[in-house]
Order: sequence, then structure tokens, then C-alpha cells
Amino acid sequence: MKHTLRSFFSICLLMSLTFVQAQETTPVKSDPKTTQTEKIIPATPLPLVEINPTAKNNDSIPVKTDRYGVRVGLDLYKLTRALYDENYKGIELVGDYRLTKKYFLAAEIGNENKTTDDDRLNFTTKGSYIKAGFDYNAYENWLDMENIISIGMRYGFSTFNQQLNSYRIYNANPYFGEVPVIPSGKKFDGLSASWIEVVAGVKAKVFDNVFVGFSLRLNRLVTNKEPENFSNLYIPGFNRTYDGSFGVGFNYTVTYFVPIYKKKIKPVVVAKKVEKK
Repeated sequence: MKHTLRSFFSICLLMSLTFVQAQETTPVKSDPKTTQTEKIIPATPLPLVEINPTAKNNDSIPVKTDRYGVRVGLDLYKLTRALYDENYKGIELVGDYRLTKKYFLAAEIGNENKTTDDDRLNFTTKGSYIKAGFDYNAYENWLDMENIISIGMRYGFSTFNQQLNSYRIYNANPYFGEVPVIPSGKKFDGLSASWIEVVAGVKAKVFDNVFVGFSLRLNRLVTNKEPENFSNLYIPGFNRTYDGSFGVGFNYTVTYFVPIYKKKIKPVVVAKKVEKK
């Protein structure tokens, strides 16, 4: 009996050691639910940090500015015309003021003394005029350019007098020859006229604050005070009348720009399209 109990306990101890050894060598299976949960946990985002903000301010592009001021000058065409035309003397002062980025207030003031010698008439016109209006700059400058390609309008007014120097009576039948020239000397005072102009011109900056330019003008009379038995064939500032009410003009100017103040140009903000991934 004693030997039988000893053998039974020996067998139980051996079975216990075998069971413990089996548990130590058997691999532990991971829970698939736990592994999937760990994979879908997102990483913690890093905070955005501005790198070297001082260097960014130092390397920034300087702010662009537009200059505003007054431009004054002369019409060189009228000044130089007296050199080759003995029947003409005149002067014209021109000026403009930059009102906005694109619009300029503009004006011209002048005086003319012109003798017109036609086939039938020889007369002298003397008077002064003033024009006022605006110009619109259609040219988009880049960098620090200040050039102008403009279109605008003017309202002109002139006071003047006419002197009929001589005339020739029209002869419908020149069989007996031309009628001799008849001297006159009659003077017509207190004349006036007003008109509107459509102006197209160009101004280019050639030196610092110095501009040269030219303009073409199409005129249309609004009022015209004429003497009896005589027509205003030439009006100071309007030039020669065609078809009784239309005229054309031209000037070639040199002007100097006097800056008064500067205005910052606001940058154009363009929305950036975000590409969808």
C-alpha cells in the first residue's frame, strides 16, 4: 500500500511538470481586435511654428507707390512755327493734375496772332483762349514707369478780333481778267466762340520728371459769334473752321512734373485654387 501511494504521487508530479512546460512553450495569440484598434489611432499633429519671422520682414518686397502732382509745360509746335511761318505768332501753356490713378484734370491756355492769306481774302486774327477738361490714361505702367496713353475731352472758349486786310471780288466770268485786290483794313472786335474737343495723346518720361508728348484733337463748335458780312474762318485755339463748325488741332509738348505726394498701391489679392487630392 505504501509503495502504491508513492507511485501515484510520482505520476501526478510528472504530469504537473509536463503541463507547466507545455504552457511556457505554447505561443500566445494576439487579439485581432486590439491590433486593429492600435492601427487606426491617428498620430498627434505637430504644431505649426513660424521659422525666423525677423528674416521674413527684412526680406520683404518694398511697397510700390504712385506719385501725384502737377505737370506744367509748353507747346513747342506753336513756339517753333514762328521760325518758318512769318504770318504766325503764338504761345500755349499746358498743364495737368493727377486726380486718381487713371484720371487727370487738364488745361491749356494760349494766345495767337495769325494772318491768313487765301485766294479771295487776307485777314488777321488775334485773340486768347482757354481749354479745360480731363484725360484718361489707358496705359498700364509697370515697375516705376509713368508714361501716358490718354484719351480725353476739353471745353474751349476764345475771345478774339478779326481784321480784314484785303479781298478780291469773285468773278464768275473771267473773260476780262481777274478783279484787282481791294484793300480794306476793317476791324471786327468783341468776337467769341466756344467748342468741345476730343483729345488723344501720348506722354513719355524721358528724364527725371521731364515728359515729352503730342496730341491730336477733333473740334466741334458750340457757339460762334460772327460779325455781319464776315465769317470766322480762323479761331484762336480752335484753328481753321471746316464746313462752318468742325476743326482739327495738334500740339507737341514738353512738360515738367512737380510731385506733391505719394500714394501706396494696394496689392491685388488673387485667390489660390486648392487642388483636391
